[in-house]
Amino acid sequence: MRLQGYISQSQRGLNQSIGAMHMQMELMGVAQENINGFDKIGYQRKDGVVSSFAEYIGIHGVSKAVDDSVGRIARTDKPLDFAIGEKGYFQLLNNSGSVELTRDGRFKINEKGELLGLENQKVLTQGGSPIVLPFTPEKYEDVRVDGNGRLCIFNPATRKMEYVDTIGVVSSDGNTVIEPNIKQGCLEFSNVSMAQEFLELVPLRRTFDANRQLFMIQNGALTKAIQQIGSA
Repeated sequence: MRLQGYISQSQRGLNQSIGAMHMQMELMGVAQENINGFDKIGYQRKDGVVSSFAEYIGIHGVSKAVDDSVGRIARTDKPLDFAIGEKGYFQLLNNSGSVELTRDGRFKINEKGELLGLENQKVLTQGGSPIVLPFTPEKYEDVRVDGNGRLCIFNPATRKMEYVDTIGVVSSDGNTVIEPNIKQGCLEFSNVSMAQEFLELVPLRRTFDANRQLFMIQNGALTKAIQQIGSA
């Protein structure tokens, strides 16, 4: 800040403090999103990533990186609940025709024998086609899925387990996961550690408070300078 019969403000003054606070708020928002997702099935933790040019482009320099490590697996004993024991995603075909990737394995079967996700998306096979059972099972316990995703159904007419298809599990770049280690009767909760999130919030809040104090000091100095010029 310079006094030359008028007041001029440099980018390294108030604007820099405001930009830094916005950046910290974005990063704290990522941490808060992780905390909110702690108990969500299939939720994957996000890491806030700051670009090298963030000082020039502001909050647009903050992006999110997904932590694809396996989360907490809990047993539900429901035959149509599935968890993936390795890195990878189920493929779901939604009503708009696009494919969604998810680790939420809460499935159901409709009257047509289609295996569906929570929002009626169609669960896809390794080949990318919807899984359709030859008939609706009398009870869901008649459906069996092994660790590699091979789905079989008990046929009361033949008194045998009959192979239907293989549930497709792919990596984030679309490659097939050969041994997904699917666990039937289980669900995967988030891979978020509450202790880690709260620890990472501490330096973010301290940095935010430091920039806020700096802003207040600069703003006070600017206000005082304007008042003195006005009374001169």
